[in-house]
Amino acid sequence: MTIAIEPLTPARWGDFEAVFAARGCSIARGCWCMAYRESGRTQADPGCSIADSRKRRMRALVDAGPPPGLLAYVDGQPAGWVTLGPRGDFARLLRSPVMKPVDAQPVWSVVCFVVPKAWRGRGIAHALLHGAAAYARERGAIWLEAYPVDKPQRGADDWLWHGPLSMYVKAGFEEVARRKPTRPVVRLALR
Repeated sequence: MTIAIEPLTPARWGDFEAVFAARGCSIARGCWCMAYRESGRTQADPGCSIADSRKRRMRALVDAGPPPGLLAYVDGQPAGWVTLGPRGDFARLLRSPVMKPVDAQPVWSVVCFVVPKAWRGRGIAHALLHGAAAYARERGAIWLEAYPVDKPQRGADDWLWHGPLSMYVKAGFEEVARRKPTRPVVRLALR
């Protein structure tokens, strides 16, 4: 199995939609990885649901560039997604009691993973995380920060969009804060 990681560009929009339309991604279809980019209560566009409005807003981000995240492909088939970017791109992080800034370091944030049920357990999220680190490093980031889930027993995969702490530890991230027992803040030095 060959996993390739590519930035989400307008030409790959159909692959992004395919990941979100897949079985096991119904929660993601309500968000389209926009919830953390918004601040306050989400407003729907006139005549649209909140989910459709978020999808439109993500499409506008993709069309405007730079890419708001990365897609994973397995043998050419879209198999996963991670959203990342400079912390300032995610308004909700700035006011979150759990994910608020730890310090003034200019970090990039990994916020969300979406892996369809058919592709889970095959290392897709791990590959996306490594791809995210490489992508952020290439764009000059110094730190990559994330907000994983740390629970004693495995939770439902549909609710692990931040990823489990164990995945980040394997990738070399170190805990820098913990404001809630199950939600550490972790970082990876990119330089």
